[in-house]
Amino acid sequence: MLGINIDNLSMDETLELILGTILKNEQIHHVVVNAAKIVAMQSDMVLRTSVNSADLINADGQAVVWASKILGKPIKERVSGIDLMQNLVHMAHKKGLKIFFFGAKEETVRAVVVKYSLQFSKDIIAGYRNGYFKKEEERDIAAEIHESGAHILFVAISSPIKENFLYENKHMLSNVNFIMGVGGSFDVVAGKVKRAPLWMQKAGLEWFYRFLQEPKRMWKRYLIGNTKFILLVIRERFKF
Repeated sequence: MLGINIDNLSMDETLELILGTILKNEQIHHVVVNAAKIVAMQSDMVLRTSVNSADLINADGQAVVWASKILGKPIKERVSGIDLMQNLVHMAHKKGLKIFFFGAKEETVRAVVVKYSLQFSKDIIAGYRNGYFKKEEERDIAAEIHESGAHILFVAISSPIKENFLYENKHMLSNVNFIMGVGGSFDVVAGKVKRAPLWMQKAGLEWFYRFLQEPKRMWKRYLIGNTKFILLVIRERFKF
């Protein structure tokens, strides 16, 4: 859709596929796409390559699900990155898997690790690191994650940095079975940012709730980005 590969899977199907891959000791490079990322991928060819090269691509934004129906390629349901991450943390606890948490500010990622250690067990923690680094440090960071014994890697860094990091370093991370970018999810888990009420999530208004919390930071991404996305869908639908 709009030049982007999207897997038509439900949350349960996605989790089943991920667990099966981990149990076979293989790797899945996972990405989620929303309206803003699809707009960015129309002009950022590096980001487009990084995303389309992934093994599994879910529709994160509700707008993407609606657009898929308008364009005659209906997606079953939204599989949001933060919901998938939370489900995978539960899975890691049940199945004895380890997770590496990479991204956000130091105090934020540490708060996430402490919360999950108390909620589940410290045994699920393979390691953690904040998301502030120089380009030349990427290889060393990938090596640290590689040596941590992690089965799962969550990268909480903004786009397109996280997508490009995973694409460029996934071979160094070959022993990590599941690698995934989770954007601002650590901020939500750590309590730095509130998530929209469930009714707003279902109504496709989660973006608006986030905008209300950080209007100066988010206005361009959501208001301009969403308008561009609507225009992309209209042009694709009517072929002009």
